[in-house]
Amino acid sequence: MTSSRRLAAGLVDELRLMIFPVVPGRGKRLFDDTAVASAFTLVHSSTTPTGVLITRYLRSGEVRTGTFEDVE
Repeated sequence: MTSSRRLAAGLVDELRLMIFPVVPGRGKRLFDDTAVASAFTLVHSSTTPTGVLITRYLRSGEVRTGTFEDVE
C-alpha cells in the first residue's frame, strides 16, 4: 500500500520527516498526485549539526485554508 493510500484510508496519524538542505531536482515523491489533503501540526523539531531538520507532526483534523497574511 502506498503512502497516499494509507493517508486516504485514515491510517496515518503521525509523520516523522527528515528534511535535508539539498535540492535534488528529480526524485521520488513522498505522496503522489492522488494524495488526500490532510492537516498536521508540528509537535517537535530539531536540527542536526549538518543542517538536517528532524520533524514530528500529528494529524490535526480538517485542512484549514488561509493566506500568509494570517501568519504572525
